[in-house]
Amino acid sequence: MREKKVAPSYAAVELEARGHRASHEFTKAADGARSAADIALDEGDSTGWWNMTFLQAENLLDAGDFAECTALAKSLSEASLAAASPQHRARALTMLANSLRSEGLLEQAIETAASAVGLVDDDADMEIDVHARQALIAAFGESGKLGEAWKECLSLSARISDEMDDQLAGKAYWVIGNVAFLGDKVGEGLHYHELAAETFSPSRNLDVWAKFNKASAAMRLAAEVADAATLRCIERAELATEVVGGSEEEILLLRLNRAHWNYLAGDAAAALELLEDIKGNADQLPSQIAGEIFLLMARAQAETGSQEAAKESLVEAAHRFDKAGAPQRARQAREMLSPGPDSQQDDSQQG
Repeated sequence: MREKKVAPSYAAVELEARGHRASHEFTKAADGARSAADIALDEGDSTGWWNMTFLQAENLLDAGDFAECTALAKSLSEASLAAASPQHRARALTMLANSLRSEGLLEQAIETAASAVGLVDDDADMEIDVHARQALIAAFGESGKLGEAWKECLSLSARISDEMDDQLAGKAYWVIGNVAFLGDKVGEGLHYHELAAETFSPSRNLDVWAKFNKASAAMRLAAEVADAATLRCIERAELATEVVGGSEEEILLLRLNRAHWNYLAGDAAAALELLEDIKGNADQLPSQIAGEIFLLMARAQAETGSQEAAKESLVEAAHRFDKAGAPQRARQAREMLSPGPDSQQDDSQQG
């Protein structure tokens, strides 16, 4: 007699999905989480379905499948469990905001994140609220609304305490530093990123350590801080990512940092070589990041005497920033494309 095949249990499928996530196999982890969610649904376990669908969305976000993540996060925010639990609704809305931001839909991301902030205010739910505030700050920052972003940063800073988990405090310092850099508060940006670096532990979470150093390097470079500390951030991120692995987007961003470093170090040709390679994958990145690629490429092309190519890159940069809902960056690209009388006078004086 043929032995009847036993269907895998919810617990076994969940464990396998989490194992894939720990190995940075995000697509496999998302598939596994979906299977676990299906099992939970069949068993009438609404909480299990919600948790596994959330895990699926998390992995889709990390895999760069933003549209699918957005659809799932939206369904989670509207599920009956979210209607009955502010904690679940806040988590789903925060996920949705981060996914919308990754799609370049910044205004929608701001609106969604704002609706998540303040849904929970108990100390036991501090992590949920901090993540919601981080999502709102990131969306404000990327859309160029730096005044609003800094106001939210001050609210977030007031929530940091000695009782807060180190990793959570580090992430809060990280996002506050980002906004300070974006708002030309370079000293404060360096200060908050140093606090984050002191709080994070590579031995506790090497993945977060890699992502922080990559992001900190990007912010330092955007502020044209090309010192030894910035180079250490780049090297730490590259080394840590070699160990833990990373998504294709993370690898591309590491290479963008290295290209930016080369440009600021005076080697525009080396920067262009990397950027030409990265440019072919620009459509796989959020529109905001793609805009930064073309903007840096224009600067490097102008530096090497390729003026016509630089103009084409600036047009593309402005288009990408417009698509991302970042009008200030789009305007900056267009001003570089058609400098006003003041800029031309400055250029002639420098010449």
